[in-house]
Amino acid sequence: MISLLQMGAELGPELVPAPGAQFSANPVTGVHVSELEDPTPYLEGGELLLTTGMPFAKSAALSAAYMARLGEREVRAVGLGLGPWLTEVPAHVLAASQAAGIELAIVPDGVPFQHVSRAYWRLSARDDTANLMDSLGTQTALARAAMRPDATNAVVRGLAQALGGWAAYLPADAGTETVWPVSAVSLVGLLRAESIRFHKAGVPSAATFEVQGQPVVLYPILLGSRIHGFLCIGSGRTLTRADRQVIMTVSTLLALRARQREVVIGTTNALGAATTKLLLHGQTEAAHMVAEDVGLAELPTRVRLLGIRLSDGDDPGLAARAAAKLVADPGLPDLSAAVDACTLRHAQDGILYLVLPASGIGSRPADGGGRSLEQDALLGIAGAAEPEAFGSLAAALGDPVSLGEIPGNLAVLRRAVLQAPAGHLVAVDASEDAKAVGWVRALAEYPRADLLATVRAYLGARGTWEDAARALGIHRNSLRHRISVASGLLGVDLDDPDVAAHLWLAMRREESGVQLRHVP
Repeated sequence: MISLLQMGAELGPELVPAPGAQFSANPVTGVHVSELEDPTPYLEGGELLLTTGMPFAKSAALSAAYMARLGEREVRAVGLGLGPWLTEVPAHVLAASQAAGIELAIVPDGVPFQHVSRAYWRLSARDDTANLMDSLGTQTALARAAMRPDATNAVVRGLAQALGGWAAYLPADAGTETVWPVSAVSLVGLLRAESIRFHKAGVPSAATFEVQGQPVVLYPILLGSRIHGFLCIGSGRTLTRADRQVIMTVSTLLALRARQREVVIGTTNALGAATTKLLLHGQTEAAHMVAEDVGLAELPTRVRLLGIRLSDGDDPGLAARAAAKLVADPGLPDLSAAVDACTLRHAQDGILYLVLPASGIGSRPADGGGRSLEQDALLGIAGAAEPEAFGSLAAALGDPVSLGEIPGNLAVLRRAVLQAPAGHLVAVDASEDAKAVGWVRALAEYPRADLLATVRAYLGARGTWEDAARALGIHRNSLRHRISVASGLLGVDLDDPDVAAHLWLAMRREESGVQLRHVP
C-alpha cells in the first residue's frame, strides 16, 4: 500500500505537509479530486482527497463540518491546492483537520492535481511489481522446500516466515500436526476443534475465526473433493494479494505432498496385503522373502491375529481404526497404536485380517486412550461408548502365536469373528492342536540348528538329558542349550505335560504325512 509519506518523497516540493505537521506512513487507498461541498457519497474511505478549498474560504463552521464528514467516511487525507481560493492555509482549516483526524497536505500554487494522481499510480505500479517479485521469490523457495525429505515442515516454516506470523498444518486423519514457530503449538487444540467444526459444515472453502483474540484464516487442503488436512494461518495483519498467492502455492504443494503420501501408502498396503496372504496360507518363508525384497519391516516372530467383520461397502481402513474403539472383553489390550502402524492386513471372504506384533500391543488405558471422540467423528468413526453406532462391525483378537501357527488358528478366529456381537471386540484362545502345528513348523524353520530333531529326541527320551544327548550324538550341555533356544522360540515350557503331549502328537502327524524340511 502507498502512504502519504511515500508520495511526499516522490513529489518533493509539489506535495508538502501542512505547517507544523509531518506525513505519516499510513496507507492511502487512492487519489480523488472533488470540489463538491459534500463529496462523501463518491468516496469509499482511505483516499487522499484533492480540493482547491472552496468551502474553507467561506467560514470556519463550514470547514469543520466538511472535515467532520470526511472523518466519518474515514478519508485518510486532504490535499489542499493553493491558488484559486486560498493563498495560504487558514488556522481554522488546520484545527478542523486535526479534530477530524485527517492528515492535511499542501499542493503549492501552479502544481496540477494530475501530478499527484500520476505519482500515486506510479508508486502503486512499483509496489505491485515489488510484491510480485517477492511473491515469485517466496513461491520458488517454497517449491524447493517441497522437494526436501521434511517437506511439510519446510513449507509450513517458509510460509510463516514469509507472512511474519505463524502457520500450522493439521492432517484431517488426526495425525501429527506441523506448527511453526514452536510457540504456536499451544494453539493446536483450539485449531483442531475449529477444523473439526469446519469439516462437519461440509463446505470446502476458506474460513476466518478468532483464536485467543487474534484472527486466524483456515484453508482446506483438498484431494479431489475430499479434505486431506487444514492449513491455519495467523499473520497478525491484513493479508495482501501477494500473501494470498503464496498461501495458494503452499496449499497446492501440501495437496501434492498428500497425494504422494497416498500413493506410497497405497503401494505399501498392496505389498503388505500380498505378504499377509502368504502368511495366512502358511507360506512363511515366502512371506519373509517378499517382505525383505520389497522393503517392508522385518516380520515379527510372535504375532496376534485380529479379525474384523466387514459389511458390504465398508472401508477397510476405517474399519481397522474403528476396531480399536469397539467394546473389548476384559483383559484385552489397547489396539489403537498397533492397528495404526500395521501394514500386514488382508481382506478375505468378508473378514479383514491384521497381523499385529505380539510385543507391540499396549495395555488398555482406563480412559480409552487414543484419539478423542471428536477426532473420531472427523474420521467417520463412532465412539466406543456407543456400540450400536458401529452397525454390524465386530472383531476378535487371538492369542500370541508364531508365524507358522497362523494357518492353524484361522478357522477358530473366523468362527469367533462371525459370532461376535456387533460393536464388540472378543478374545479368542488358539486351540492346542493348532498351536502344536505352529510349534512344529517354527522348529523346522529355525535356521541355525536342527531344533526339530533335538526336541523330538528330548520328548522321546521323556526329558532325560543323557538319553536324548546320546541319541543325538551331542554333549549334554549342547542339548540343554538347544532346548533352551527351542523353549524361548515357542514361548512354552517343554517339560509341561500338556505342551509335550500336543507337540509330540503334532510331530508324529507330520512324520506320517508330509515331512517338514529343516532349513539349514
